[in-house]
Amino acid sequence: MDRRIEESELIINPDGSVFHLHLKPGEIAQNIILVGDPGRVETVASYFETIDIKRQNREFVSVTGSYKGTKFTVVATGIGTDNIDIVINELDALVNVDFNTRFVKEEKTTLNFVRIGTSGSLQKDLSVDSCLLSTKAIGFDGLLNFYANRNEVTDINFEQAFKSELDWSHYLASPYVVEASQTLLDKFSENNFEQGVTISAPGFYGPQGRVIRLPLADADINEKISNFRFDDDRITNYEMECSAIYGLSKLLGHNAATVCAIIANRKAGTYSKDYKPVIFDLIKKVLDSLAQ
Repeated sequence: MDRRIEESELIINPDGSVFHLHLKPGEIAQNIILVGDPGRVETVASYFETIDIKRQNREFVSVTGSYKGTKFTVVATGIGTDNIDIVINELDALVNVDFNTRFVKEEKTTLNFVRIGTSGSLQKDLSVDSCLLSTKAIGFDGLLNFYANRNEVTDINFEQAFKSELDWSHYLASPYVVEASQTLLDKFSENNFEQGVTISAPGFYGPQGRVIRLPLADADINEKISNFRFDDDRITNYEMECSAIYGLSKLLGHNAATVCAIIANRKAGTYSKDYKPVIFDLIKKVLDSLAQ
């Protein structure tokens, strides 16, 4: 991109920080842990040996520090792919846009994004309190469809097979399918995480097949999803951010992976009695893998 980015497109605060995250260039690490819950930022940062920077604006809480000699930034995204659109674009701008000239830098920096979260299983054998590494993500949100070149980073054949088998309604956003970074999958290979394909839903209730008072447009959607197979892939779980992280990272040239603690099994109707120890263990495993 050889054009100057207008002030209305990339908003820089008077103190030189980016609009939502309130972070400045030079204040983030190459390894970035993404968590949904702002309260979980302190949990991750409690493992750091040093704390360099703390920022907070709305739900966007961040801490930069070091663990085993490796620099990390942990950022709370809040819930949903709409927030991920903000977080990934602003973090990318912090390293790949010159805030003084407003031009994209010629030499790009590649970031490692790892989401640590919670999720609900769609397969009966994927038990609560296990941890799942998302090898692919399916976006029900439609976010990536707003960006050019989405077909260059998505699995079109998977998308077509999925829409065909589920008789996908034309009223819904077209699903997109993006793979995790192989670089990060390799880094986590020694942890023996469960692996599978993750759906990112644009809501917690209807979009994940939950019924309270409102009936679903497709009452059998979760059964269809659980039974779907594409080559050796099966859909294992729901959450609400992974697809946008994968899609935007691929388009921008970053690495991305998601590891979630399974806290509910939708097929078995079970819920974790106490998933916090699982999250603590998961955080340490992720940090250890990235610090190697």
